[in-house]
Amino acid sequence: MSFEFADNITSIVLNAVMTLALAGLLLLLGYYVRKKIPALAKYCIPAPVIGGFIFMFVTFAGHVTGSFQVKFTNIFQDYFMLAFFTTVGLGASLKLLKKGGLLLIVYWLCCGVISVFQNLIGIGVGSLVGVEAPYALLASAISMIGGHGAALSYGGDFVRMGYPHGTLVGAAAATFGLISAVLVGGPLGRSLIERYKLKPEENQHNYDDIKSVNAATGGELTGLDIMTNVVAIIVCMAIGTQVSGAIGKLIGMSFPTYVGSMFTAVIVRNINDSLRLYRFSFPLVDGIGDVMLNLYLSLAMMTLALWDLSGLIGGLLLVLVCQVLFMVCAAYFVVFRILGKNYDAAVMCAGLCGHGLGATPSAIVNMTAVCERYGMSSRAFMIVPIVGAFLVDIIYQPQTLTFIKFFVKGFGN
Repeated sequence: MSFEFADNITSIVLNAVMTLALAGLLLLLGYYVRKKIPALAKYCIPAPVIGGFIFMFVTFAGHVTGSFQVKFTNIFQDYFMLAFFTTVGLGASLKLLKKGGLLLIVYWLCCGVISVFQNLIGIGVGSLVGVEAPYALLASAISMIGGHGAALSYGGDFVRMGYPHGTLVGAAAATFGLISAVLVGGPLGRSLIERYKLKPEENQHNYDDIKSVNAATGGELTGLDIMTNVVAIIVCMAIGTQVSGAIGKLIGMSFPTYVGSMFTAVIVRNINDSLRLYRFSFPLVDGIGDVMLNLYLSLAMMTLALWDLSGLIGGLLLVLVCQVLFMVCAAYFVVFRILGKNYDAAVMCAGLCGHGLGATPSAIVNMTAVCERYGMSSRAFMIVPIVGAFLVDIIYQPQTLTFIKFFVKGFGN
């Protein structure tokens, strides 16, 4: 850590390790505050969101007063996300994937339809309030489902086409979406559970619990067993990034690295189930994934700059508010009923708000917050990550490109 002084502003410069340490401390602070304020746990607000929000307001105060700023070296965030999705893949036994069945397809189609409506809302509301089509679309499925990566990528394309605020609008919209995702998802899931008095055991008799399918066998893990499981995660991450790169070249567009790692991990898990190449431990891998997820979100939240939202004025802000209201209403009144109006459906709707407004890790954090209070939903944790991480892109990307080509003059020329 070092301090720099320029223009009467003190810059606190954190290296990569200090940035990570701060994220860890804020995560623990979030758990502490949630324990001390029962309302936060009651409404299923995730701990990393609480800690991250506290620090966001600290940095916001420094920005407003012009007294200090914090410069992060945030190199670990993407790797934590990569590690988390790899652990998701390693938890995907074929026994569980087969059980996804029709419900997985239904949830996937619901997400795809929602992405179409997000673009329709963006164009419709944007045209009413005078927002140009590129900016309206950046405040739609691009940032809501695609997150910061897609928003900055498309925003850069729009800048090159003559829309100078493309990257700023994209980043601000994605930030607004991520914050909204982790604020509305948990309370929405809780509201459905409380209103309909749902229990985790409801309609579970045809499904094996994840813990039973992945039950640990034998005695206590040795040091070599632990090392082997950790190395398997790292190797899947490495191979998966190469797979994603190759697919990206093949299709002529960027392909998320975490998707390649997740599906590489699925293959490794099921080969190992058949050949017993090493002693796989689901509790260990699941625990590592939980740590990676929480640290990822803590880093993501604490490094968000609230003042970036100042670019969301007037019509753009209205478009985004409409997106959030639409997602909440669609999840609460429509998708919940389509998915079966049971406990699993309520947890999946909490997840839907996470990856439909922010990112897939936000979906997992939302569902974890709900399940910590009410009980496990194996189907939700089996289906939502697969759809949110990859399958929804199969629908969202092509139809978004269609909207852009139709409403943005000169795109693709």
